[in-house]
Amino acid sequence: MNESQNITGPVLVLVGPTAIGKTELSLTLAERFHCEIVSVDSMQVYRFMDVGTAKVSIEERVRIPHHLIDIVAPDEEYDAATFVRDALAAIDQIHGRGRVPLLTGGTGLYLRALLDGLSAEIGQFPELREQLQLRLLTDGRDKLHEELSRYDRISAERINTNDTHRLLRALEIYQATGKPWSEHIREHQNQKTRRFSNILQIGLTCDRDLLYQRIDMRTRLMLNSGLEQEVRGLLARGYSPQLKSMGAIGYRHMNNYLQGIWDMSETERLLARDTRRYAKRQHTWFAANPDLEWFDVQDRAGVLERINGWIAGKEPALKYI
Repeated sequence: MNESQNITGPVLVLVGPTAIGKTELSLTLAERFHCEIVSVDSMQVYRFMDVGTAKVSIEERVRIPHHLIDIVAPDEEYDAATFVRDALAAIDQIHGRGRVPLLTGGTGLYLRALLDGLSAEIGQFPELREQLQLRLLTDGRDKLHEELSRYDRISAERINTNDTHRLLRALEIYQATGKPWSEHIREHQNQKTRRFSNILQIGLTCDRDLLYQRIDMRTRLMLNSGLEQEVRGLLARGYSPQLKSMGAIGYRHMNNYLQGIWDMSETERLLARDTRRYAKRQHTWFAANPDLEWFDVQDRAGVLERINGWIAGKEPALKYI
């Protein structure tokens, strides 16, 4: 598929923060509306990483076709541009079978790249990057993140302090161009053309305390369902703890446990804490999307009614009971 081609077939989007209940609802919607699911998750693309990424089970994938899960090894590079290419190919195939693509997941960057297109390349500035890397060693990431907050508050809210790659990139862009990275993105969005002409985007929300309870439950479930064994298996296969994939939430925490840096109690506490922080960053990403229609996760009737109305209004030939 040509990446600049307008896609007229129906496309359904379901997003929300981690642990809110996207997976369960997506399976219901897929059965109800004849969908195939396209994962919008930067970690579920990796093979051998199941527990820590909360992948749907093999049985569920047999019942409902899923795309972009288990497609690369943990030491392979995978980025937003690759995701866009793969997602467009999957969407084209799903439409070819007369079904509806259901894009679901929590990686806001991937969804924005798919919907809006990738920002024009700003360029690399090696000398600035080298200076910033030296400052990272001497001043520390917290100080650099505070500096970014002064120059580019929007990017600072979206970039976790631990994400030093994007932190340095944001500072590099500001110092090189005199303009915040978020401003470059805003200008790109103002110039964008719509890739999808028949799309419904639904975002899930819930009470914050309830979400945090669900995150705590998810954390305990992961630890009780074999996250330690999964990470030991990855290490035994030769995958380094320094890999990008192994630095993700859950895997980074378990590696610290296995190295004796934390005990299990501290591992659980910090994993839950960092997952809550990640959920807040996800909300920031999705809140910037004006086309998302928000529903409480418990309002399933409202979600079903909205999708029924969209299908009836946009695609009158599609009838579901």
